[in-house]
Amino acid sequence: ALITAIAMSLLLENGSQAIFGADYQTVPTIIQIPTLAIGKLKIDGATIITIVLGVIIMVALQLFVTYTKQGKAMRAVSEDKEASILMGINVNSTITLTFAIGSGLAAVASLMYCVSYPQVSPMMGAMLGLKAFVAAVLGGIGSIPGAMVGGLVIGVVESLTKAYIGTITGGVITSAFSDAIVFGILIIVLLVKPSGLMGEPETEKV
Repeated sequence: ALITAIAMSLLLENGSQAIFGADYQTVPTIIQIPTLAIGKLKIDGATIITIVLGVIIMVALQLFVTYTKQGKAMRAVSEDKEASILMGINVNSTITLTFAIGSGLAAVASLMYCVSYPQVSPMMGAMLGLKAFVAAVLGGIGSIPGAMVGGLVIGVVESLTKAYIGTITGGVITSAFSDAIVFGILIIVLLVKPSGLMGEPETEKV
């Protein structure tokens, strides 16, 4: 499934470049969200909406996967595809539903991204997708709340790197270097706690 997703993303990215070109395109402002001011602290309205929307989607997705028939089928297929077939689960339709939900969530994420950064390009999703994978590994593969916690941790680490370490080094720390730190976190997590912050370690029955 992962290889299929990567192949499809490459097809869409390169196909978009062939059709629309590789230049950045400006996106019209979708919605105007006022900035929230608390004393001297100012928080961008788009950031607040993004966090709130993310929490709502996380809760809804967790409830769907835990309590609905389709959600249980998705978990069963991810655990044991062959056993799921024996239990009467339509594996192909379940996988299709999973891809459809993932694509829908990616569309919502891209809309919120464009609210804060009104420029798009065919390859803009490549690095975002890699960081999303790092967030999922950090939080724990298979844990929906863990993926969100991992994303918040990655975001905070990246912002602190650019703001504080970049200032100390006189701007030597660039965006590319902060990306390297993010992937360094992935390596450390895989070495120290492969199951992630909220993931459960797999047990092998003999």
